[in-house]
Amino acid sequence: MNVIELNGLHQGYRGKPVLRGVSLSLEKGVYGLLGPNGAGKSTLLRVLATAAAPQEGTLRLFGGEVRTRGEVRAARRRIGWLPQSFGCPPAFTVEDFVRHCAWLREIPAGRIPEETRTALARVDLLDQARTPMRKLSGGMVRRAGIAQATLGSPAVVLLDEPTTGLDPRQRMQFRSMLRELGGSACVVLSTHIVEDLAHSAPRLGVLHGGRVVFDGTPRELADLAHEQAPGDTPLEQGYSVVLGQDTGLSTSSGAHG
Repeated sequence: MNVIELNGLHQGYRGKPVLRGVSLSLEKGVYGLLGPNGAGKSTLLRVLATAAAPQEGTLRLFGGEVRTRGEVRAARRRIGWLPQSFGCPPAFTVEDFVRHCAWLREIPAGRIPEETRTALARVDLLDQARTPMRKLSGGMVRRAGIAQATLGSPAVVLLDEPTTGLDPRQRMQFRSMLRELGGSACVVLSTHIVEDLAHSAPRLGVLHGGRVVFDGTPRELADLAHEQAPGDTPLEQGYSVVLGQDTGLSTSSGAHG
């Protein structure tokens, strides 16, 4: 069964279109969402997180449409979301922040302490549990955000630019964590850094001009490379080739949606 189904999604702000007829079907596993700044990646994740309702088109999560307030609330219990930016009360410690997010997700009170410890251990922040959030480095704040997004074994995990501020060792740990999460959840990872997805996302999509212009495997994207295309690796070169094609049609013959 598809965990996420989007059909003909249109979304925009103040009369300006951002997403133009996006259709996508996702099962369990890691899906990498690439695209330049302004392509609509964050907007798409906001819709998948139920933070914004489709202006046109339909969204189905876990086999059913999400339209009523009750359906939205039920869906949110099963979704972990890391937005591109997030805030918290300045006096909150790391542990306070993650526990508060667990409460917002309606995780049963008796499970919150253990879920909090598990989430902090997953991102190597247990030793910072009592540190105020305002004293964390940018990379640590991002890791705290990843921790709250993975609380309670969600069925959908949405991560918007999660590797910002992470050092090389932490990026490797993050890729390992992604592969683990993808074994039990539908993980959608948005980034503009192509190589972040080379070894962790079996399937990639490229948003450009508000449309999905590629949907396929990393190998299929790399196969589009040619010597004149910008980029240091075949994957980056294939990505550059796709961004040069703005027809709004999927470039890959192996497209899924």
